[in-house]
Amino acid sequence: MDWSKQESVNKLLVGLLIATLFIVGFNSVRLSLLDDVASIATNADSSGLTGAAIGSNSGSSSSILPSGVPAIYGSELKIRYDDVSAADPAKADQTIRTLGFFDQQITLSGPEKDRYINILYTLNNGISCEYCCGARAVIFADGQPACGCAHSYAMRGLTKYLLTKHSSEYTDEQILEEVGKWKALFFPGQMELKAQALASQGLELNFINLASNKYRGLEQSLSSAGGKSSGMVGGC
Repeated sequence: MDWSKQESVNKLLVGLLIATLFIVGFNSVRLSLLDDVASIATNADSSGLTGAAIGSNSGSSSSILPSGVPAIYGSELKIRYDDVSAADPAKADQTIRTLGFFDQQITLSGPEKDRYINILYTLNNGISCEYCCGARAVIFADGQPACGCAHSYAMRGLTKYLLTKHSSEYTDEQILEEVGKWKALFFPGQMELKAQALASQGLELNFINLASNKYRGLEQSLSSAGGKSSGMVGGC
């Protein structure tokens, strides 16, 4: 037997074995990493977290603003929450006019008017423009308009639309919450301060607490302490 040849063969076999073990080990690690990534993605999907989530105390107004298409009526009116943004004033004004149109075109009476007054004037002390006029609410106690700014037209218009088109699909509180989402978009800077004020007092952060008159003026303590708010979206 030629021992030198046998030794070469043995060295070759050992080399192949080492290479095989390396490849197997590398693939095992790679598969493990892929499993970890898949697990993370699954957990993120199941958490229900979205960019529209409200409740973040990050201090960024984007964390408290709704985004996407409003459920039920968004596709009907071809509007998105994202349409109201300082980044596109023309689109914002167009969307505000779309909502405000219904305030001028829809007249309520009977139970619908009673709900309208409850939502905008009575429930949680109603809702107001607040930052572009000092009216108690966007309507008077009898349901007549109390403010003539574009934002108030939009809030009244949306309320009328939902009461006439989807009354059975929304409670009064849910309509007030929906109107509150748009108010947050109209006044993002002020709403950011309001969110911080709610958090500082341990109050729940939701669109009713944020935008209705329930805690109206709560953010003024932060403003006087040096907190800053950035204007509004859409003209008065």
